[in-house]
Amino acid sequence: MSKFGELIDLDVPVLIDFYAEWSEPSIAMHPVLKDVAAALGDKGKVIKIDADKNKELSEALRVKGLPTLMIYKRGEMLWRQSGEQDANTLIGIINEYV
Repeated sequence: MSKFGELIDLDVPVLIDFYAEWSEPSIAMHPVLKDVAAALGDKGKVIKIDADKNKELSEALRVKGLPTLMIYKRGEMLWRQSGEQDANTLIGIINEYV
């Protein structure tokens, strides 16, 4: 989990997507997250974390539904929501924290 600490301790917003390959809503978010990452450029990061391969982290963060999206900046969680989101909504939310 120390690696997770490094991922979220950045000066730019980091959008984290907890997903699973068996979850249709998670799979539907993949192209959306690519669009978000492209729109952000170097103003933010998008990181996908497989909840099944990172059970300890998922449990520590109480990830129940998939996908679960979180925004961190400088190690602090600023926003969190479960379920699908569209790219424009996510870009708007992330831009609040840039």
